[in-house]
Amino acid sequence: MKPAVSRETSEPPAGSEKIFGESWQLAQTYAELLWTTGVENGLIGPREVPRLWSRHLLNCAAISSGFDPESRVCDVGSGAGLPGVVLALTRPDLELILLEPLLRRYEFLREAVESLGLSRVQVVRGRIEEQASGSFDAVTARAVAPLDRLVRWCLPRCRSGGRLVAMKGAKAEAELEACVPTLRRMDARSWRVRDFTLSTVDVTAVAVEIVAGDTGRA
Repeated sequence: MKPAVSRETSEPPAGSEKIFGESWQLAQTYAELLWTTGVENGLIGPREVPRLWSRHLLNCAAISSGFDPESRVCDVGSGAGLPGVVLALTRPDLELILLEPLLRRYEFLREAVESLGLSRVQVVRGRIEEQASGSFDAVTARAVAPLDRLVRWCLPRCRSGGRLVAMKGAKAEAELEACVPTLRRMDARSWRVRDFTLSTVDVTAVAVEIVAGDTGRA
């Protein structure tokens, strides 16, 4: 049985179609999957539905500019596909790997990718620690783990010069400062807190961007 959520509570803000371009219809289909099947399966809380677009879909779309063309990107702990599915919609040039260890979420992701016809997206059940060193041009994550732990898991899986784009919130600066000893030990080339703003819809996403060094050692 579908949750009692009206379409009016999940309407996209004006200008959202400009963010998704040719994938606009697919973005609306994905939003419906989230507020129906996603809510039913506990991937999205019912209280999140009224702010599904601003807090989740558009927030994830904001980081789309943070990846080089044709990059191979891994979304760690993809869950409901945030940000991985959104990146696939806004950046069809990317090769996306949605990495998720939990079966229920993995199955939802497979259903979503198939329904949306995302041919450049692969859903993998597993953990980032199981992936080979230097496997990806970039790794991204949203609400998965504290930054220090995320760095130790993800940075070794980035190629030399690749990057970790970790979506964070108001505590991003403090988390990054506490993580500096780990970053130095792992020979990271650079790190910063970066704001990604979508002025069309007045949405800003905050992410920590870390560039991997030559060794990426833990």
